[in-house]
Amino acid sequence: MRLVFAGTPQAAVPALDALLASRHEVVAVVTRPDAPAGRGLHLGPSPVAERAGQAGLEVLKPARVRDEGFLGRLRAIGPDACAVTAYGALLPQVALDIPEHGWVNLHFSLLPAWRGAAPVQHAVWHGDDITGATTFQIVRELDAGPVYGMLTEPIRPRDTAGDLLGRLAVAGAGLLVATFDGIGSGQLEARPQPAGGVSLAPKITIEDARVRWDHPALAVDRQIRACTPGPGAWTVLGDARIKLWPLATPPGPDAAGTPADGPLAPGELRVLRTAVLAGTATSPVELGDVQPPGKRRMKAADWARGLRQHAAVLA
Repeated sequence: MRLVFAGTPQAAVPALDALLASRHEVVAVVTRPDAPAGRGLHLGPSPVAERAGQAGLEVLKPARVRDEGFLGRLRAIGPDACAVTAYGALLPQVALDIPEHGWVNLHFSLLPAWRGAAPVQHAVWHGDDITGATTFQIVRELDAGPVYGMLTEPIRPRDTAGDLLGRLAVAGAGLLVATFDGIGSGQLEARPQPAGGVSLAPKITIEDARVRWDHPALAVDRQIRACTPGPGAWTVLGDARIKLWPLATPPGPDAAGTPADGPLAPGELRVLRTAVLAGTATSPVELGDVQPPGKRRMKAADWARGLRQHAAVLA
């Protein structure tokens, strides 16, 4: 099949690579416009744009997908279908109608669970045991189109959203190729999603990533892992915003032990010789790596040296 691929972040690159290595012909790539990146926030191409350039593909970067210039070029290319993985923009019906076989999305959840922009983060945050990837036909309603195929992936106890997304991106790439193999041969038919079991996964904002120490330890652990690597979990100590990485040990009855000096209030810190504990609504948790403003990432115990313990309360 003659395909156009739409995607933007690094998680979409394995799908593009798999299609390039398949019997299908990728003739162009659609990606988001160049965006600020890195410490200097210089404009740069998306990871998908970089990979497409290496492969010698035409790269389209429409500011708006309904612009007639972009739609006209897509019509001129004449794809049989368009593949989508984490493109990052909603597609108007006029664009959906251009390819004969429509637009096929690789989505990182078991639809209809976790429709939306952040399915992997929400699966980790809510403590799901199993997630997966789904290929489906894009329709105007968000992530509601008929399904071509699925695969499952267990969520491991210490998975961050980044860990899980990395595995799904690779496994899902194979599913996407198999989906186009089936569409091309006429042997694969999309089936409607179940009416029940719908859950939504909106984008996780920076404010969402502020750790709630007044929640149970298990919820704090899941929140931090769900926000790693992006947008990055954080908390406040005094006037300083502290970035947090996953806890050093998983929360549980014996994970951090019972502080010898008594329980800890939510957000209260206790600095031990080789560990830093923080209070939650239930048991204390042991902080992992932290990053204070303007400094490098470091072990919590190294950061906490010199803190005035009685004034050390995270908020």
